[in-house]
Amino acid sequence: MNILARISTAAGNTFIIWVLLFTALAMVFPGGFTWIGPYISILLGIIMFGMGLTLSVEDFKAVFKQPFAVFVGVAAQYIIMPGIAYLLAVGLNLPPELAVGVILVGCCPGGTASNVMTYLAKGNIALSLAVSAVATLVSPILTPALIYLLASQWLPVDGKDMLISTIQIVLVPIILGIFFKWLLKDKAEEGAKVLPLVSVIGIVGVISAVVAGNKDQILESGLLMLGVVILHNLVGLVLGFFISKVCKFPYSDQKAIAIEVGMQNSGLAAALATAHFSPLTAVPSAIFSVWHNISGPLVATYWSKKAQKDVQEIKENKKIV
Repeated sequence: MNILARISTAAGNTFIIWVLLFTALAMVFPGGFTWIGPYISILLGIIMFGMGLTLSVEDFKAVFKQPFAVFVGVAAQYIIMPGIAYLLAVGLNLPPELAVGVILVGCCPGGTASNVMTYLAKGNIALSLAVSAVATLVSPILTPALIYLLASQWLPVDGKDMLISTIQIVLVPIILGIFFKWLLKDKAEEGAKVLPLVSVIGIVGVISAVVAGNKDQILESGLLMLGVVILHNLVGLVLGFFISKVCKFPYSDQKAIAIEVGMQNSGLAAALATAHFSPLTAVPSAIFSVWHNISGPLVATYWSKKAQKDVQEIKENKKIV
């Protein structure tokens, strides 16, 4: 188990390399990855089960210690990102499938990597975990409702079926994970050490399947979608940070909320896209998966270095005094 845990940690630390590598392979050899398509929902369910295994009472303490900060983080997640997605889709007059795909990404909860990025950025990890957990748990209601509200003008949206899908993909696996953690206790915690490897395999599998199944469309609209995704992500990060600043939260909370808002669960968006719309609607989620695993580490590294610099300046000022 120790060897597997070390491999799992290494896989998590080199996640972006695997994402880029298999994205390239899926573009060059699409036939080797299209078979994964029917299993996207299952892969995401396994990832959500793993998230449930890692959740504990500690993760929800921030809800009671900082209820307003958690509320702002979750509300910002479900107002800013869907709103930006809708404005981009309308403002750029995107084709229906791509417009719905961008909105799908915007309406999903924060990505599973946001907690790691918050930790690396020296942000409030307890707040990040609480916002992620609450946003994910309410996603079976809010995600289908927002998609129905915002995307129906482009393509027919079956809110009821999407609600059922989100419950099956997100809520049921998380509850099962929490139950198994309670049932198995120490054994579950030991098994959780390999979860980064499982998550890497699952997310890389989802991205590869979407890219392989939409190679021609990506080549045709890839630059446009990349620009939309970068803008969506960047504005989400900036507005998340700005709103936290307006609320006069501590700097570590501002970083946590900005990252939670800007990073999306694009795997869920891909699963919903392939289950309820045409495969083309999954293209924005695949591109977002690649991009936010580039932007996330860049932002985290910047904030981490800034935190180290601030600490160094404080030490130097103390010496002068």
